[in-house]
Amino acid sequence: TMDSRGCNRKLTVRCKEKELVAEVPGARYGHTMSMVQSRGKTACVLFGGRSYMPAGERTTESWNSVVDCPSQVFLFDLEFGCSSAHTLPELHDGQSFHVALSREDCVYFIGGHSLTSDSRPPRLFRLRVELLQGSPLLSCETLDTGLSISSAIVTRTGPSHKYIILGGYQSDSQKRMECSTVILDEKGIQLEPLEPPNWTPDIIHSRTWFGGSAGEGSILLG
Repeated sequence: TMDSRGCNRKLTVRCKEKELVAEVPGARYGHTMSMVQSRGKTACVLFGGRSYMPAGERTTESWNSVVDCPSQVFLFDLEFGCSSAHTLPELHDGQSFHVALSREDCVYFIGGHSLTSDSRPPRLFRLRVELLQGSPLLSCETLDTGLSISSAIVTRTGPSHKYIILGGYQSDSQKRMECSTVILDEKGIQLEPLEPPNWTPDIIHSRTWFGGSAGEGSILLG
């Protein structure tokens, strides 16, 4: 929350744990969380991720093995703490470390890595969430213009729904040195290639990289 009184601004940041009831997702990493707005209501969408193999399926050799979580979509009502799981035929493979961008009642899932096939297919899905009075209605559409990418970094470039995607991996041994712009508007999504910056030698020759948005149009790489 931000409290502005004249030239004085007070910014308060608070973390609050929310108990969920009903169909609660298991522990995971490499997933995405997105906010959607529909019919004056707001909900949170969780998708994808990776987790340890269930205890009942582990052996001595696979004790620390990980698997992609089932390809369900979880929807959270943050006001009442209700959680619901949804299975959609288009989302039939588990995927992790993908990119998710949302605008109003739509979430776009881009790329991601699948353990089953050990691949990064150029996937792009549009998930639409209608927060109806009774139960929510979810629908999914497969689009053609995806990116083969995982673990990418995304930053917003202005007040509109315009983003830059950079970094990430095309394969386990090949980083993605290209950049892309993404625009979300009333018509849908537009992905276009963007000329990358002059990467420093440290970035070019490093084995891994991490980063995140550092403000509109700025990214911190490490």
